[in-house]
Amino acid sequence: MVEIKTAGELDAMREAGRIVGRALQEVVKHAAVGVRLAELDEVAAAVIAEAGATPAFLHYHPSFAPTPYPKVICASVNDVIVHGIPGRSRLRDGDLVSIDCGAYLDGWAGDSAVSFTVGMPRARDVELISVTEQALQAGIAAMTPGNRIGDIGHAIAQHAVAGGYGVMVDFGGHGIGRRMHEDPHVANYGRAGRGMVLRAGMTLAIEPMFVAGGDGAYQVDRDGWALRSVDGTRAAHVEHSVAVTDDGPRILTLP
Repeated sequence: MVEIKTAGELDAMREAGRIVGRALQEVVKHAAVGVRLAELDEVAAAVIAEAGATPAFLHYHPSFAPTPYPKVICASVNDVIVHGIPGRSRLRDGDLVSIDCGAYLDGWAGDSAVSFTVGMPRARDVELISVTEQALQAGIAAMTPGNRIGDIGHAIAQHAVAGGYGVMVDFGGHGIGRRMHEDPHVANYGRAGRGMVLRAGMTLAIEPMFVAGGDGAYQVDRDGWALRSVDGTRAAHVEHSVAVTDDGPRILTLP
């Protein structure tokens, strides 16, 4: 079931999203060559706690995972596409890092992700991140009343195709509201004019995940969480929680 939110509920979701955006902002500021991924998790945890919010990822246990998620953020480096568990490994010069973060405040969820490089960036990584961000903006722009879910996926996929990047078939965006993952699923590909009609008050997490390898094939790490490109190519992942409104898309997870 897809819940339509009132104006007041969207404002409440905006406050949850603001905390997520701030946590990501602080993580990016703290990230540098030599910093442990676990330190980035601690930075996000502190921001969320200080705001009186609750981490959405910690102890989350979806059906595909063998164990509950053990950390506050997902920290995916280089060929890890999503769901990397931050541990004691340190960031190295030229790493491509994707951080995903979620939080609950007053019963409402926010979910967002950002990709960036540390140290001396590779030109192809910069381009990958840029195209993935452009795809996110295109997907958000398609979130207008009367459009359809397929319009979002179609807008995102056009950037993947143009850049020669792969898209994961089984993972994409999702509805968000009282729970972090709600209906509907929002694929990062689709046919324009097909699927559920978008209505004002719907809230969706739009999250392109592009893999430099053109087929987007992935494998699951031994921890049962991290999804890694089969061919070893790097990946970028960006995301915002967004509301459909009569005045155009409203991004809820800006800091």
